[in-house]
Amino acid sequence: MRIDFFSPAPRPVQESLRQDAVVRSGLLQRGGDADLQRIVQNASARFHTPIAAISVIDRDRQWFVARTGLLVEETPRAMSFCAHAVHRPGEPLVVPDATADWRFQGNPLVTSSPHIRFYAGVPLVDRTGYALGALCIIDAEPRDEDVDLFELSLLAREAEAVINR
Repeated sequence: MRIDFFSPAPRPVQESLRQDAVVRSGLLQRGGDADLQRIVQNASARFHTPIAAISVIDRDRQWFVARTGLLVEETPRAMSFCAHAVHRPGEPLVVPDATADWRFQGNPLVTSSPHIRFYAGVPLVDRTGYALGALCIIDAEPRDEDVDLFELSLLAREAEAVINR
């Protein structure tokens, strides 16, 4: 018998300071940013994924400030893959097959639409060193091949420049 389970990301140790950085960024109050939207479209095209997004991890929600291939503007933080990524600023999180990863296999984003199997995300860090969210690419098919994390990181640095201006 299979039991569906997923593990919401724990809060970072300095969560209150990270949350202050999210508020200071103004990202949650901004309208759609054409530069951020261009970056996610480039990521989707470059990595041949149907979904790419720039997320901001807020207190209880994950907000998509730019996205392609997603209809929703937000998800609960508990279901967020990017909430796991913000724990290691500067280090990408790659999940080749979410159905084989105990942290995600029962996640509603895996078991129902958009049926996430593959995820790669690079934390987006502000000037003070706090991860605000992530640039991520997502596919409904698992991926065993290596992802060019250098290329994804370059796109993330470009997004950080837009965010920090």
